[in-house]
Amino acid sequence: MATLRAFCLSIAVLAALPALAGEEKFRLKEAPGADKVRANCVACHSLDYIALNSPFLDHKGWEATVAKMGKAFGAPVRPEDAGPIADYLAKHYGKR
Repeated sequence: MATLRAFCLSIAVLAALPALAGEEKFRLKEAPGADKVRANCVACHSLDYIALNSPFLDHKGWEATVAKMGKAFGAPVRPEDAGPIADYLAKHYGKR
């Protein structure tokens, strides 16, 4: 399990590198919830991570991903923000 966590953390760090370099290419669709995504997600990784995962995640997948970010990686997502973030991501970037 520790190896999986280390691997996932490595992926998150690699995904964050373009943002640290100021080279983020992905732009969020302006809609309710985008502010919560910006406020919670970019603290740990680039928004490009959303584009990488959107072909694979439906609403349940985005809910699980948001929960995982908080529980497994310690992301500072407030419980009242988790639902709106997952809703926004599923609606605008979810698998159809």
